[in-house]
Amino acid sequence: MKLSMDKVADALNLSVSTLARWIRQGRIPVQRSGNDVLFSPAALEKWAHEHNLPFALQQDRADADKETVTVPADSLVSAMQRGEIRYGVAGNGPESVLHSAIDQMSCFPEIDKEELLEKLIAREQLASTGIGNGIAIPHPRDPLSRPPEAPVIVTCFLETPIDYNAIDDKPVFVLFLLINPTIKLHLRMLSRLSYCIRNREFVDFLATQPQEADLFSRIVTLEDNLDD
Repeated sequence: MKLSMDKVADALNLSVSTLARWIRQGRIPVQRSGNDVLFSPAALEKWAHEHNLPFALQQDRADADKETVTVPADSLVSAMQRGEIRYGVAGNGPESVLHSAIDQMSCFPEIDKEELLEKLIAREQLASTGIGNGIAIPHPRDPLSRPPEAPVIVTCFLETPIDYNAIDDKPVFVLFLLINPTIKLHLRMLSRLSYCIRNREFVDFLATQPQEADLFSRIVTLEDNLDD
């Protein structure tokens, strides 16, 4: 049985936007299944009690062990959670770094890695995706023949900053590898990521190679500002 965001938010006496943010931040006990979030009403009630929050679900829970809440599949944080965060990605140039990054990918084994690498290299040959400040956003020009069902962002912190032919000639230390099922979603992800990268404090934060939870939390904050 599916449960709407409105009903869950009402049960916890939260706004829908706050509930969605907490789900993205991993603050609520949930399990992910594709683009949905599954939760146990009993676990949720216990969690609410431990955090001094009200919990009054307006339905009979006896016949449901788990309920489903759909969260936005096209948010930046969702795309990053579907991907991976890799540290110490080796390479001495764009092609070798991309090869290392793709070789380590395990989030979507059905993706044709050889096709992805070819498309990424072809894109770099047109113009570098190094956008400045030590950041590159490699991506295929067109969707893969077998693309993921929703946007994916693989974050790669490099072992050593490299010359990526970036527009400001600065060495690149982090890649955000974008894989999208459609051009429309690609443009959305690129726009939202670009918004974050324009924040100087966020760029400095990236340079510290933050852990996954800290990175997602910072992205959530920036993305919430974007959606206000």
